[in-house]
Amino acid sequence: MIDLLLRNARLAGHDALTDIAVADGVIVPGTPAGTVPPAGGVAEVIDLGGRLVTPPLVEPHIHLDAVLTVGQPRPNISGSLFEGIAVWAERVRDLTYSDVQSRVRQVLRWQLTCGVQHVRSHVDVCDPQLTALRALADLREEVRGLIDLQLVAFPQQGILGFDGGKELMRKAVELGADVIGGIPHYELTREDGVESVRFALALADEHGLRVDIHCDETDDDHSRFVEVLAAETIRRGMSGRVTASHTTAMHSYNGAYAYRLIRNIARAGLHMVTNPLDNSVLQGRFDTGPVRRGHTRVKELQAAGINVCIGHDSVMDPWYPLGYGDPLQAAFVLVHYGQMSGDRELRRLIEMITVNPAAALGVPGYGLREGGPADLVVFDAPSEADALRLIAPRTLVLRGGRIVARSTPAQHIVTWQGTEEPVTFLRA
Repeated sequence: MIDLLLRNARLAGHDALTDIAVADGVIVPGTPAGTVPPAGGVAEVIDLGGRLVTPPLVEPHIHLDAVLTVGQPRPNISGSLFEGIAVWAERVRDLTYSDVQSRVRQVLRWQLTCGVQHVRSHVDVCDPQLTALRALADLREEVRGLIDLQLVAFPQQGILGFDGGKELMRKAVELGADVIGGIPHYELTREDGVESVRFALALADEHGLRVDIHCDETDDDHSRFVEVLAAETIRRGMSGRVTASHTTAMHSYNGAYAYRLIRNIARAGLHMVTNPLDNSVLQGRFDTGPVRRGHTRVKELQAAGINVCIGHDSVMDPWYPLGYGDPLQAAFVLVHYGQMSGDRELRRLIEMITVNPAAALGVPGYGLREGGPADLVVFDAPSEADALRLIAPRTLVLRGGRIVARSTPAQHIVTWQGTEEPVTFLRA
């Protein structure tokens, strides 16, 4: 007995339509589109009409503890990164367990509606009470099986630059942090930044955890902590377990240094995360013209075989007042700021919010395949390019074969030469 048959699906990376059959929460051997249903019957049939189907979206970089705090306790008037950090330092003093959970539950609902089923969230641990981490650790259990949540112990004020920073990082591990974070370019000195990277990797190595460092999120071309992260990863044999996030300073490095650095990043097996929404507005603030784009060297990293992912970063917080948690929106922005409008690049952008971050997070059993979990997303668009162009709604989201989110796309009507006609934004 087939529980659900999705007719006429267009799988990402394929042109031909196919049917997807689901039984007992897994994908069973499929059939070409339009063939007779298998013997034994089908409980429910949904015709997708050629819509694009992908594995679940994966969010590799967000700060859930800060979501929906825009304007609290005061607005970020300049819109700058450093004023945002100062505003957040004030807001942290008023965090409560229920406050954090209430805001995050709302955004997790938004993310699930967008097809996100795996999330890595950085959580500020520069708080002696570790309020946000405690709240999110409990929420992680509440949403398990619906959204898989990884928590990064993130020292927003620095590990060495914040009083008791090292002890708080260790305490965060005891409370269940999945990943060790850092922010070396925000430490008091270059030497402290180097030590913070070494401390983070040593702590992760000791406990068998992954690492995700906010690295060189600045326009300063003298900020060069990615090389330290790559070196420590190589020395400790932690290839595949370490992620460098942001790395916007790489945009300002001279070509010779960038060439050598990228080769060492590849050798170390680092994962890279670029955050186009935040960094397109936060970087270049000291430039009078031309203003730098504020993104890492995405194309050069990919050409070297390095896994590059797209993160959303913020949702209505002191650093970014917009957003609703949709990775597709972040990918749409990178089309423009990353000059990734080529046909193959548009397809690759979908991979940067699905299979690439799944690898960075180490998601087990990820992907659409026979015998695999029926976790998938249906876009109201026939192709990757159209999904990006329209920032298309997700019409269905399945987890374990169960529909966990659905959207009804809006109907558009135009009065054209005196006659009402339906309008679609797809080519005829």
